[in-house]
This record gives sequence, structure tokens and C-alpha cells, in this order.
Amino acid sequence: MGEQRQRYNEEFKKQTVKYVQEQTKSVADICEELNIPKSTLNQWIAQYRQFDQEAVNHPEKIRKLEQTLKENEVENRRKEREIEDLKEELAILKKALHIFSKEKN
Repeated sequence: MGEQRQRYNEEFKKQTVKYVQEQTKSVADICEELNIPKSTLNQWIAQYRQFDQEAVNHPEKIRKLEQTLKENEVENRRKEREIEDLKEELAILKKALHIFSKEKN
């Protein structure tokens, strides 16, 4: 007949996912190390993953953070230009209001 299925408690699952997030090893390597099927570990990761526990030094995460930083810088420059344009428009409107609000003799 079939093999007996291994049962894991919630704490073990959470600790395993935390271990995966802290390691620089691949998921396949960790599965082999812990003798857990890859599909099972992927399900646990989807269920228990906490992003604040991931190391920042992963190249993929660094690339994503750098890309986000560049996008934010571009957006900030666009907003600063827009603010300067609006300030200029406001100054022009104030001058126009001053000119048109003078009494005529």
C-alpha cells in the first residue's frame, strides 16, 4: 500500500518558513535538507510567509528596492516641477487680481 503521510504541527511549519526566508539556499536545497516535498514547502511559504523576516541582501529584493527607489525619485521630481508650476501660476493670478481690483479714476 501507500506510505504513511508525515504530519507537521503549525509551529514546525512556521519555523520552517522562517528558516527558508533567512537562508540564502534555494527552496529545493532546503527541501532536501529537511526531507520535505517541495510542493508541501511551497504551500507553507504561501500560507506563513512574513515579508518583514526576509533578508534585504537577496539580489532580487535589492533590485526591486532599487527599482522602487528610482520610480519614487522620478515621481518626486515630477511633483516638484508641478508644485513650481502651480506656485508660478498662483503668483501670476495674484498679480492679475491686484491689477484688476484697483479702482479706476
